[in-house]
Amino acid sequence: MKSHYPTRMPPAPGTRIVVGGTTGSGKTTMARQLACQLGLRHVELDALHWEPGWREAPLDVFRQRVDAATSGDSWALDGNYSKVRDIYWPRADTIVWLDYPLRVVLWRLWWRTLRRVTTREELWNGNREDLRTALLSRDSILLWAVQTYERRRQQYTELLAAWESRHLTAIHLTSPRAARAWLTSLGAGRRGT
Repeated sequence: MKSHYPTRMPPAPGTRIVVGGTTGSGKTTMARQLACQLGLRHVELDALHWEPGWREAPLDVFRQRVDAATSGDSWALDGNYSKVRDIYWPRADTIVWLDYPLRVVLWRLWWRTLRRVTTREELWNGNREDLRTALLSRDSILLWAVQTYERRRQQYTELLAAWESRHLTAIHLTSPRAARAWLTSLGAGRRGT
């Protein structure tokens, strides 16, 4: 794993990028921005995983979808699904870890959820969030974020230290400000070439 930077700014990513982090950290937004800025295909694991009616795709179907989506030479993928990590992780050349403080994640998640509920935004395959499930149930996305936050941080620390990750360029972003600055630097670098 190449993760020590000669300058203060993290390096530019490759062309097969995994964006990971806890629920609500902005993985999809970051992957979309990278895909747009670098001319890559955006792969959203949630879109491959969720069927209509919030049903999970059968594991073999999900694995086939991920295999097909990451078989090319250029993509920016977002998600944390460990049951398909053995497919996309070895193919990746870069991991962008969004490792923001819990208070930042919860604030962003709260507003994202309210926006989605209010606008009735379609997420994947006709699925939409509703206020009761998203905020007031045992399946609450906010509760899930709190319950998995430390576990996800520990998981990424271990994953990036493992020998299976030695081929990855690791970009560890610890604040939205750092993420914006890094994205801006990528745009400046492309304009300067």
